[in-house]
Amino acid sequence: DDEYEVGEKSMYDQVHKMRTRIMTSLDGDRILGAILFEDTMNREIEGVPTAEYLWKEKTIVPFLKVDKGLEPEKDGVQLMKPIPKLGNACDAAVAHGVFGTKMRSVINFANLSGIKQIVDQQFEFGKKIMAKGLIPILEPEVNIKSPEKAECEAMLRS
Repeated sequence: DDEYEVGEKSMYDQVHKMRTRIMTSLDGDRILGAILFEDTMNREIEGVPTAEYLWKEKTIVPFLKVDKGLEPEKDGVQLMKPIPKLGNACDAAVAHGVFGTKMRSVINFANLSGIKQIVDQQFEFGKKIMAKGLIPILEPEVNIKSPEKAECEAMLRS
C-alpha cells in the first residue's frame, strides 16, 4: 500500500503491472477482445505496445474505452459525459493498432424521450469514431435492476 499514492503515476504503474500479469498469463483461446483504458493503450507489455501485443501475441482484438463516465440521471437515463478529445483519442488508437472503441450509457427507466437521447448520442459519437477508421461498440445498457427492464428493452428496439 505504501508503494503508491492514489491518482499518482506510481499508482498507474502498479495497475499496469497487474494488467500485464493478466495479459501475459492468457492464452487467448477463449477471449475475443479486450477493452483498454487510454493509459494501458499508451504502455507496453514485454516491450511491445499493448494493442500490438494483444493482437500479435494473443490474437485478442484491442478496443479503447472512450467514454468519460456518466451524467446524472435525467429522463430515466444516464447519458455519457462529453468526450472533448474524442478525435485525438481515436487518432492515438489508430496509431497504436486498436481495432475499435467502446462507450457506455445507461437506461434506468422506460422513458422514450430519454432513450431517444441515448440512441442519438451513441450514434453521434459512433459516426465520429467510424470517420477515424475505428469500429465503435455502441452500448446503450439497460440497467439489469430496472423495474421496467422489459419496457426499456422494447423501447430501445423500436
